[in-house]
Amino acid sequence: MTQPLFEKVAFIGLGLIGSSLARVIQAEQLAHEVVASTRSQKTLEDAKALGLIAAGYSDPVEAVKDADLVVLALPVRATEYVLQQIKPYLKPDAILTDVGSTKGNVVDAAKAVFGEQLPAGFVPGHPIAGAEHTGVHAGKVDLFANHKVILTPLPTSADWAVNKLIQLWEAAKAEVICMDVDKHDEVLAHTSHLPHLMAFNLVEQLANREDNLDIFRYAAGGFRDFSRIAASDPQMWHDIFFANKKAILNAVDGFEQQLAILRQLIEQENSQALMGLLGHAQAARQHFNHMLAKKPLMENNKVTQQFTILPGSKNFQGKFTVPGDKSVSHRSIMFGAIAEGTTHVTGFLEGEDALATLQAFRDMGVSIEGPKNGEVTIHGVGMQGLKAPAGALYMGNSGTSMRLLSGMLSAQAFDSVMTGDASLSKRPMERIAKPLREMGAQIQTTGERGTPPVSITGSQQLKGIQYDLPMASAQVKSGILLAGLWAEGETAVTEPEPTRDHTERMLRAFGYEVKTEGNRISLQGGGKLVGTNIQVPSDISSAAFFMVGAAITENADVTLEAVGINPTRTGVIEILKQMGADITVSNERIAGGEPIADIRIQGSRTLKGIHIPEDQVPLAIDEFPALFIAAACAEGQTVLTGAAELRVKESDRIQVMADGLKTMGIDCTPTEDGIIIEGKGKAGDWSPVFTGGEIESHHDHRIAMSFSIAGLRNSEVIKIVGTETVATSFPTFTQLTAQAGLQIEVTE
Repeated sequence: MTQPLFEKVAFIGLGLIGSSLARVIQAEQLAHEVVASTRSQKTLEDAKALGLIAAGYSDPVEAVKDADLVVLALPVRATEYVLQQIKPYLKPDAILTDVGSTKGNVVDAAKAVFGEQLPAGFVPGHPIAGAEHTGVHAGKVDLFANHKVILTPLPTSADWAVNKLIQLWEAAKAEVICMDVDKHDEVLAHTSHLPHLMAFNLVEQLANREDNLDIFRYAAGGFRDFSRIAASDPQMWHDIFFANKKAILNAVDGFEQQLAILRQLIEQENSQALMGLLGHAQAARQHFNHMLAKKPLMENNKVTQQFTILPGSKNFQGKFTVPGDKSVSHRSIMFGAIAEGTTHVTGFLEGEDALATLQAFRDMGVSIEGPKNGEVTIHGVGMQGLKAPAGALYMGNSGTSMRLLSGMLSAQAFDSVMTGDASLSKRPMERIAKPLREMGAQIQTTGERGTPPVSITGSQQLKGIQYDLPMASAQVKSGILLAGLWAEGETAVTEPEPTRDHTERMLRAFGYEVKTEGNRISLQGGGKLVGTNIQVPSDISSAAFFMVGAAITENADVTLEAVGINPTRTGVIEILKQMGADITVSNERIAGGEPIADIRIQGSRTLKGIHIPEDQVPLAIDEFPALFIAAACAEGQTVLTGAAELRVKESDRIQVMADGLKTMGIDCTPTEDGIIIEGKGKAGDWSPVFTGGEIESHHDHRIAMSFSIAGLRNSEVIKIVGTETVATSFPTFTQLTAQAGLQIEVTE
């Protein structure tokens, strides 16, 4: 038998939380002996009968003798009195913790008893879990599972004590977070104490009405859900409201101010502002869920999605509309927000990256309706109308959002900070920060590598610059041009190779003059944007996976409708054509300033390896992971050079793709700025070229989708780990591949 975590555990109090933790300790065999002290003799007898404790005492002094863990599970206001009683009888190395909803008063109580030098084993704690019912019988062994437990270690708390408590709570299947005492009380005042206070208040208000019986009889689910917490223990909440008085009153003040704003909007029938407020709240609720799921603090507990593709011959056919262009979706929100008047967007990509941009502008005071079925209405605030966000702007996985917004935020009157998920937090931001500093911006990146968070100081007067891009990058070009909207004089960017020109095209659509003379793009600061209608074309980067899939599959026949064929983005079409793919582009037209067309791809002939022309590299930079799959299925060698930018995308796409290709039996050699791939295809032979294996996508959406397409020509099972980020650009990917004939099993 393994050594338990504790010899003896003593509970002072044995209600819902205490008895649930006691159940965990017994179920997981975490202690040789569990005892408890409570004033209720019946509680002790019931706890014994339930097998939760070996002995029960009315005097806490008897319970804590020789205990190496003491858990205070009692009303918060009783803490000082109990500590005074048990102090002389605690073992010197005993761990002392609590489960109360407030922490400042617990620390104050401990200082009143022990003085400033608190015991090394004293670590306050708070499991954020509960139920309306109380008492020893209400306890559940899974009460804490998938809930958070906050520990608030003090300067005096020993690491060994904190680590043992983390082990205890993790055994209860809880997620443990460490936090400062004052921060805990402030956060809980807003997220727990205020909602409880509001629930008690609402029920009391309605109970005092003459028609209270009818009100409660006809109450709908929303009232039941919200008012459920008013059934909680009044004595406990009475104590909590007093114990955390200062933070709760601040939360009440904030609520009253926000309620007054809401009341005024309804009274004035201000439809636009009310829709903006309600939409912001709805989106924030969803956005913060994504945001919290990706914070580095919780990375070790992050759910990782996996794709599995079985071997066997597959069909790949059909007519499809892939999601809207991510680049255009980002810019439609950004430009609509600073335009004068209303902008209506259709075909908006409702992926997480574009939604992060949308949320950022809502956080800066822009009223936005939607997205709903790809439609978004943005009520522009003009060039000077953005407001300081309450906190950091979270960009999720989107490098486009962060680099373009760096330019816009550099010109604002307020300070700002941008953060991102674990992947974005590793990407270089000095490439945009450096030219912005030349324009007069005060912008800081983090660490030696110049990564996020990005901090920007407001109220800087920017001046236009002439900037030669050292490396072709549409994001850096766009960030500089956007800063130039507010800068004095002309801002000009010269590119070494043409890159996607969505920024220039869309600025013109919003009525802002942009000059393009060869590889030099320029604009004058001080103008304005006017709201317009934007139709977002289907994303050629998303279409690329279906184009490659059809090109490598025998008798495939896939048509992709209304795909954006911006000439700065069509490298994937040209490269596949040079490899011999059967591709037809038809029904060309203009939508929202962008050229679009229908693209048909047929699997009619074996691809051939080529040396990819370097002038096509910037025009296909996001599509190369998919093109590497095509190269592996081609006959002969494919060589890519001049693509060093691939190493600083969501992952090092050259190395990650090379690793995965080798895992699946493809001979390839990564180079500093590209790759050499030995294709395994043979003329007229459509048999599998890939074996199988487990592929690590490094949470890069394009890597995950590229290796999924390899599942059209595999002889063994392919497992792709870390595929949850596919939702950033192509939320319907697995649905559309299934319709075409490629079944991808998705597991969490």
